Amino acid sequence: MGENERNVLHKVQEYRKIVLLYEALDEEIDNLLMAHGGHKDQMSAEDLARYRQLARQRDDLLNEMRALEQQLQITDDEG
Repeated sequence: MGENERNVLHKVQEYRKIVLLYEALDEEIDNLLMAHGGHKDQMSAEDLARYRQLARQRDDLLNEMRALEQQLQITDDEG
């Protein structure tokens, strides 16, 4: 396997890892929202701070995913 193929494989593995982390954070955010009837304004200050922290982490992961998608030339135009 050449250096370029190893690099692509590494990026694909990193992308998969980030997707799984993103999905886990998204589920945690959904659970937090559902615990409060789907409304952030019903959250305690502590829960709202946790929600914001999770949302920031999820946004950071989404940015990483998008950067890797560009490097790997992944598009949603498949259908």
